Amino acid sequence: MSLLTPKIFPSLPDISQLSTEHAVLETEDLNVFYQGRPVLENISLRIPKRRITALIGPSGCGKSTLLRCFNRMNDLNDDCRMEGAVRLLGQDIYRPEQDVVALRRQVGMVFQRPNPFPKSVYDNVVYGLRLLGINDRRLLDEAAERALRAAALWHEVKDRLKENAFRLSNGQQQRLTIARAIAIEPEVLLLDEPTSALDPITTLTIEELMSSLKNQFTLVLVTHNMQQAARVSDYTAFLHQGRLVEYTATDRLFTSPAQRKTEEYITGRLR
Repeated sequence: MSLLTPKIFPSLPDISQLSTEHAVLETEDLNVFYQGRPVLENISLRIPKRRITALIGPSGCGKSTLLRCFNRMNDLNDDCRMEGAVRLLGQDIYRPEQDVVALRRQVGMVFQRPNPFPKSVYDNVVYGLRLLGINDRRLLDEAAERALRAAALWHEVKDRLKENAFRLSNGQQQRLTIARAIAIEPEVLLLDEPTSALDPITTLTIEELMSSLKNQFTLVLVTHNMQQAARVSDYTAFLHQGRLVEYTATDRLFTSPAQRKTEEYITGRLR
């Protein structure tokens, strides 16, 4: 009997058989410390291309820290130290010559709460493109429409492009931040609890959006909502106390977990 009700996936390959060359992101013996205290310990995993991988686990287990390793957001914290390797398309992103700005162009991020800039809807979407030196209005217009369509927002804002983004609803603002992130066509989109501040109907809209976006992008999702992970993700990694307990296809993890600790967590017996 299933422990939750995940969607049924068409025979996904076993994640343990995913080769390095077929992984978009990869960590190897990753350890992260805050003020000398271990937050992540010996994390080794591979993220497959154009799939949704969910990271679940109790608060404080290291999910968001792991997510931030993928675009070096932890660099902004002077108390953070890392050991091990993180690779994007086979390249170590922590090598000394890595251009962090270029990395974040390849690995976009959407945060827990919508964070549009105090600019128009249009200027929000094309912000990253302008930073890259693209100023041709025709190219910007095309990119803005393409990104807003991909974010399922075009029909709601096509006549409001000059309005301040703060006039949009919370759900629209979150989809706008997704449009802004994908306008520069990243390889990977990181989502850190993107629906935790939204109502159930808007949450469903964002989940449907995530499912469509994986046709173009690789998505890594941090969520406290196990039903959400079961609904939208292809693969799920369960972390507990900074360690990777189990990482497998979502339907397998929620219907027949290999580890007792995983079963205890998804049935509410482990906090």
